[in-house]
Amino acid sequence: MTSVFDTVSGPVRGRAPDRGITAVLGVPYAEPPFGADRFRAPRPRRAWEGVRDCVEFGPVAPQSAELPGAPRWSPGDEDVLGLNVWTPARGSGAGSHLLPVLVWIHGGAYTFGSSAQPDFDGAALARAGLVVVTFNYRVGFEGFGHVPAEDGDACPPNRGLLDQIAALEWVRDNIASFGGAPDNVTVAGQSAGATSVACLMTMDGARGLFRRAIAHSAVGPVFAPELAEQLMRKVAAEAGIAPTPAGLATVSPHALLRASDTVVEGLRQDTFSGRLSWDPVIYGPVADGHVLRADPLELIAAGAAPDIDLLVCHTTQEYRLMGAVGSCAEVDSEEELARFAADFGLPASLTSGYRRLVPEATVRDVHLAVYGDLSFGEYSNRLAVAHARTGGRTFRSRFVRQRGGSGPRVYAWHCADVPFAFGNLAEECVHFLIGGPPTPADHRLSDRMVAAWAGFAATGDPGWEPAGGVPPHAIKVWGTADPGAGPDFWQDAEELRALWSAYTYRPEQP
Repeated sequence: MTSVFDTVSGPVRGRAPDRGITAVLGVPYAEPPFGADRFRAPRPRRAWEGVRDCVEFGPVAPQSAELPGAPRWSPGDEDVLGLNVWTPARGSGAGSHLLPVLVWIHGGAYTFGSSAQPDFDGAALARAGLVVVTFNYRVGFEGFGHVPAEDGDACPPNRGLLDQIAALEWVRDNIASFGGAPDNVTVAGQSAGATSVACLMTMDGARGLFRRAIAHSAVGPVFAPELAEQLMRKVAAEAGIAPTPAGLATVSPHALLRASDTVVEGLRQDTFSGRLSWDPVIYGPVADGHVLRADPLELIAAGAAPDIDLLVCHTTQEYRLMGAVGSCAEVDSEEELARFAADFGLPASLTSGYRRLVPEATVRDVHLAVYGDLSFGEYSNRLAVAHARTGGRTFRSRFVRQRGGSGPRVYAWHCADVPFAFGNLAEECVHFLIGGPPTPADHRLSDRMVAAWAGFAATGDPGWEPAGGVPPHAIKVWGTADPGAGPDFWQDAEELRALWSAYTYRPEQP
């Protein structure tokens, strides 16, 4: 068996096969986006001489977050646009049956995260018959910060999305050498990665690069250009530079990170900053009218991608995670709950409707449930419904697995579904998400979710009926028999969704 694979930039050598899977890590797919290329669209990677060893994850994009088990960014790390491939050990792919490909886009509020997180290891999915690709892309200001258009399109918006397209182009041009089928690609993501997937479904630059999409806990809506510009000016002022391309180019990525973190903390402390005071996220895709024409929900509802199969999932207690890690404001009074609802323009009937569904819920329970569904659950469901209504083959699912009882209380919260779908429950760094070492029931659930992803990527069939089939609202529920950890507002899913009928998503404004 060979661990050397040809790419358009030169041959690469991966790790020795482990339990039938070869991992090729840290393969550059574009030039480093710094120096003269900073704030520019990604450029194809130049060729290298000889065989390049690709046995370790590459550097992560500039970020201040430090995630368990993942590498940290250090000033000076520049070769950040790299990807990783897991493929069943075999020949170079020549003359072999080509396997379906799954390309993963990590989340992280468009501000942090990387493909090197242990729960994103693609070996289990590769053993299920896929070639798996994960990659890094620019996050934070480098990837999504507004740069004024003073030099034509030299510094485009949504650079992080353009990086994602460049990675998919690399897959198109190279994946056959790794045993993957370039005409059978599924792009998948969670949270910011899921909304990235939805954006890619609608973008002209990504047309034809994949045929299926998986979106877990898509977050929406995207930013209006005016908000992106306003936030850039706040960051530039904090960094002490002019809000111009020249001014932004004079300051290091590290300095922009410090300035961004200071702006976030200031918004968090300022109750007059409206929506941004609750859990500030200051970077994300921008509906600029060109790179990304509008919010992907709007575009998908207008029929932008009926030829792409879509699998959507969300967890039923998304924001419980943010409450546990302290990233969102505490809401313990009716007055605070009313201010939250007013800041987000929620109908007056919404919070009272949640309380009616679970009368014993506390104010904090209601706040976290509404915030989670506003940010992830309802937006994800609307993506699925909109796609199905325009003729797109669509599969819906919910993740409900909790762990209560005498052990650590763990909810069906944000990110908890990911290690199950990747088959990586044994990784110690995910035990916080799932409540400790996995049980036999957890392993069985993970096996089912891995098989669903593999089946969908291979044939478009995850194992249940699509939306619009029989029954017309078929929704797969992922769970175990573990005792519940808290109030479940999703026991009556249809009534819960009906509460949102008067709410309309619009791009985030200043």
